[in-house]
Amino acid sequence: MKSIKIGAAGLLTCLMLLSWSYEEASAESTWTSKCSSYGEIKQNQNPAFQHMNCLLTNAALEANIPPEVVKAVASKENGGWKQFDENGQPVISKDNGIGLMQITNQLGYDQEKLKYDINYNIQAGVEILSSMYHRKDLPKIKETGPEVIENWYFPVMAYNGIKPANSPLYQSSGLKNIGAYQEKVFSFIEKDSYINDTKLGQFPFNTVDFEYDPNSSENIVFKKKEYTLTDQLHASAYQFQIGDKVTITKDNVNLRSQPSTSSVAKSLPINTTLIIEGNFFYDQSLTSINQFVWYPVKTKDQKLTGYISSAYIKKKLDVDVPPIKVMWGKTELKLGQIGKVTILSNTNLVKMESNGSLTTVRTLKKGEEYRVYNYKSNHGGLYGVGGGNYVQKSTKVKYETPSKSKLALLAQ
Repeated sequence: MKSIKIGAAGLLTCLMLLSWSYEEASAESTWTSKCSSYGEIKQNQNPAFQHMNCLLTNAALEANIPPEVVKAVASKENGGWKQFDENGQPVISKDNGIGLMQITNQLGYDQEKLKYDINYNIQAGVEILSSMYHRKDLPKIKETGPEVIENWYFPVMAYNGIKPANSPLYQSSGLKNIGAYQEKVFSFIEKDSYINDTKLGQFPFNTVDFEYDPNSSENIVFKKKEYTLTDQLHASAYQFQIGDKVTITKDNVNLRSQPSTSSVAKSLPINTTLIIEGNFFYDQSLTSINQFVWYPVKTKDQKLTGYISSAYIKKKLDVDVPPIKVMWGKTELKLGQIGKVTILSNTNLVKMESNGSLTTVRTLKKGEEYRVYNYKSNHGGLYGVGGGNYVQKSTKVKYETPSKSKLALLAQ
């Protein structure tokens, strides 16, 4: 974490079944006791990876931060999740960032404890990150709360500093700044918490949203304080309760006999409904570097039980969700549609008679668009637009097929 300087939306939320409330984190908190099964942390030694996984997870949960976010910040700040180096000395960066969470220029914390007390270092990190969420000068996603991972985009940015180097867009070109601190943290979330199977929602940024001098070290001023995302948003996967229904987000996901990738597996198809049977588990292997957790589950028919990775499940909504309307130009993309024709100059809508001949139904005007459901090769090519009607292939029409991204939206 660099030096911090304070400077001057929602279908998912409507359906959200999680409810988080913020309480100020305390250095005297009890979250550390939830990892007591791993034993005491030895002086000047790094805990096993899954022990550290437990510490980061519970510190995040107590601070009402998605653990996915805290773990990704730790990964960006300290790739190996190490408080101490190979000589047992505290990890100190070139800019004097201390320990696992790389706490920098935070004089309100005991500097020696930050170096030698892992729990204290983690606690400081989550408190600072939580304080970033509650800043009033940072944008938020409309009608969402702290349970939504995407809503931590700007607090994560502020954890490192709201400097021009972290602008979401390059001011000169308007291109996405993939080198920004928060972009790198969110890529860690996708890689480690979702195993590269899920893409987090993208903000509709515009260069006019930010005011700053790219040649200055002054903070960015955020001109737009609220965003509405059209992409699917993602709630933390660490709040499922016994009896909750979840669905599998990927095809051929393994249901494990034990909370470990080395245990016996049975493959389950996408959209399989599972029922949560208990609290999550960390990977049984202390040497495992999996950051996700395992939930004990059973299938809806109760014929199968086992453990499922949190990376591949999402809340099943027992409400009627209106179908997604996918617009393609002037027309709505429909199931069964293979393409569309755009009328470039006036042409005829035709119908095929029983003897194979064509008769004119009416004239189609320039600029009109029609869905295409089938194609016939006779008469030089006929685009079937429904109702037994066709548009003849010619220079008067333009035929297009839908993009993969639009087909994916239609399939949701």
